[in-house]
Amino acid sequence: MKTIGLIGGMSWESSAVYYELINKHVKELQGGFHSSKCILYSVDFAEIEELQRKGDWNNLNKLMVDSAKKLEQAGADLIVLCTNTMHLCSEEIIKNTSIPFLHIADATAKAIKSQGLKKIALLGTKFTMEKDFYKTILKNYKIEVLIPSDKDREIIHQIIYQELVLGNIQDSSREEFKRVIKTLQLEGAEGTILGCTEIPLLIKSKDVDIPVFDTTRIHAENAVKIALSVN
Repeated sequence: MKTIGLIGGMSWESSAVYYELINKHVKELQGGFHSSKCILYSVDFAEIEELQRKGDWNNLNKLMVDSAKKLEQAGADLIVLCTNTMHLCSEEIIKNTSIPFLHIADATAKAIKSQGLKKIALLGTKFTMEKDFYKTILKNYKIEVLIPSDKDREIIHQIIYQELVLGNIQDSSREEFKRVIKTLQLEGAEGTILGCTEIPLLIKSKDVDIPVFDTTRIHAENAVKIALSVN
């Protein structure tokens, strides 16, 4: 079993879900008393959020590269960045480390393709919905990406940062997400990506009428398959 290196803390609520999913999936695949070999390096999200707000991606890159290097030095065999948004730093992480990096959008795109879907809604932070680092990978898999309107992007972003990353789950916010997903479904979305690792704390597949792609679960289970060399 390879050792999974996890960069967490963005937020710690979703990082805890990663840890649980990874260990459960190892047990599902190997049974008995098996659990995951993993190393978690968790950052202070207050520092990350402040730099995001300032648009200081140079220092965010440095923080993520430093975290990845610490995992590599500690003996990790692969790196899992437990957040969608901070994959904006993935190129710098890959350039500055020598162990494999499992990109969350790549894992998600493969899951979408496996269901034969071609048009997908993408929900996440404004960074994830508006910048190209995520959408480009999906487009490389010939997946058309739909994102919400300006107003709805702002609503989603605020729910993530003002509620979900603080572990605050509100029924009214769930209804807002359901409304946005329904709007994108009417525009032709065949499924929806929960492209922020906190969104699955709020939205489940039972809440909507189209397939839901939980990026936290997809990413975590892909990491386990790599660690166990399972196809």
